[in-house]
Amino acid sequence: MKPTSLKGRSLLSWKDWTAEEILFLLELSHSVKKAARNRDIHQRFTGKTLAMIFEKRSTRTRCAFETAFGEEGGHPVFLSTQDIQLGAKESIEDTARVLGRMFSAIEFRGFKQETVDILAQESGVPVYNGLTDQFHPTQVLADIMTLQETFGKAQGRTICYVGDGRNNVARSLIVISAKLGINCTIVCPKELTCDEKLLAEAHSWASDSGSKITVTDSLDGVVGADVVYTDVWVSMGEEAKKEERHALLRPYQVNAELMRKTANPECIFLHCLPAVKGEEVTIEVIEGPKSRVWDQAENRKHTIKAIMLATI
Repeated sequence: MKPTSLKGRSLLSWKDWTAEEILFLLELSHSVKKAARNRDIHQRFTGKTLAMIFEKRSTRTRCAFETAFGEEGGHPVFLSTQDIQLGAKESIEDTARVLGRMFSAIEFRGFKQETVDILAQESGVPVYNGLTDQFHPTQVLADIMTLQETFGKAQGRTICYVGDGRNNVARSLIVISAKLGINCTIVCPKELTCDEKLLAEAHSWASDSGSKITVTDSLDGVVGADVVYTDVWVSMGEEAKKEERHALLRPYQVNAELMRKTANPECIFLHCLPAVKGEEVTIEVIEGPKSRVWDQAENRKHTIKAIMLATI
């Protein structure tokens, strides 16, 4: 059943979304993907416009938003920090007020969560977080869709994220898993462990959904996992810490030995991409039969289209 309150909603993280609302978006995502496979064309965004603000480079996020909106007859407008005055000669608040009067919705991919929060507060139109340093909500919706396609349902399954436990993907997986009754284990060095405040919130949601949220620095944490998931060792904006990150994370590389350690022959591998093959994951794993990263990447488009269809 479609929730009644999605029109006009922003997606800044999954923290203020209910399980029912997220599951509806997933159901719509599967429907959108089926329509794409059947070449069933609609023009539901005719006369609509989307402002796409990018402080950080992007392949999947930009292409997903741009093609999903354009295929539905809408007009997406790409805006880099070289193109507009965001946070330079003009405040974020003023930029939001102007864009809100000209566009049907706004997508933001950049550094500070505060920026996307202000855009949503001041623009008066739906705002979508295409990635900040804290959260990557559109990515993890595609991840859960991929679980559903692989296992039939995601609830009760176990995702094991191996790597930097502080990064936006790990944080977003914790939130959406806790909401949907998915077990989530973060395997990371103690120096890169998760935010205690976020974990406290997640444990509260998990108690309602029946999921288990675990953080450990032991590779034994992957035992029993249905999904082993990783991300690059050095996030955008942290290039100066490359040597430090590599030293901490080298023992946490996802390789064939680690996949075998799950003791689950059905376990799959996911990666949000781009990947540095040979660092956080071996070529053998990412190019192997357990890898679902290309399905996962395609699902960014279908889930993003579903999010926009539900909220615009």
